[in-house]
Amino acid sequence: MRVTVEQSLCCGAGQCVLLAPEVFDQREEDGVVVVLTPEPGAGHAAATREAAATCPSGAIRLLDHD
Repeated sequence: MRVTVEQSLCCGAGQCVLLAPEVFDQREEDGVVVVLTPEPGAGHAAATREAAATCPSGAIRLLDHD
């Protein structure tokens, strides 16, 4: 899977960081999401999907590899 974010949509809630800290972080100055691992391995897939599903602003996009 490939993870992208639309930073302009991010509201800085931080749910993604709590659910998948290996994949997401937040900028110090404004709390906007930053992707640490754009292609997380299988071990982080479930947490990454949950983070995307619970993102209140819909800023996280997942693209599954075929």
